[in-house]
Formats: sequence, structure tokens, C-alpha cells
Amino acid sequence: MPQHNDTWKDVERAIARYVGGERLSNHALGLETPDVETEHYSIEVKHRKALPQWIVAAMAQARRNASSGKLPLVILHQAGARHDNDLVVMRLRDMAEMGAWAGEDKEG
Repeated sequence: MPQHNDTWKDVERAIARYVGGERLSNHALGLETPDVETEHYSIEVKHRKALPQWIVAAMAQARRNASSGKLPLVILHQAGARHDNDLVVMRLRDMAEMGAWAGEDKEG
């Protein structure tokens, strides 16, 4: 049986369920809105066939090196850019375990 390829809409719906938020579907109308919104978060969802392996490897390294009870994060910095514009990457599961999502759905 062929493996199901998630479309970006399927992924947005799944993330909305996971975080207890709402998928906003105003893209077809040409409106600039978040993909998913919760009470506290405005979420842009990016779906790709594969993530850059260096980012995946960086998260694996952060997880390996995190002391017990510490939250593994990856900070992405662009040369020459201000540090307050750096990006913070963490696993969705870790945010859920922190209690960030009101209605988390453990599936997905």
C-alpha cells in the first residue's frame, strides 16, 4: 500500500489539533494570517519532504548533551545579524511537556 504523503493542509490541521488551536484557512483569500493560532501563539507551519540534516543533527546533539531535566534548544545565528533576531528551535513534544499547549493531542 502506498505511503500517504501529507499535504501542507493536513500538516496544519494536525498541528492545530496537537496544540489545541485553530487552523486559519484564509490563504485562499490572499489574506496574511498565521497558519495556526492558539490563545498565546501565532504559528507558521512549514512542511518539507526533508529537514536540513545539520539542523536535525544539531537538535540530536542538544538532546544528547542536555543534563537531566534541562530543555534542549538549538539557537540559529546568521553571521552579522543581531543576536536578538536569532531563531530558537525546540521539539514540539518538549513544548507540550512544558504545558505550553492547552489541548494537546499526543498523536502526530
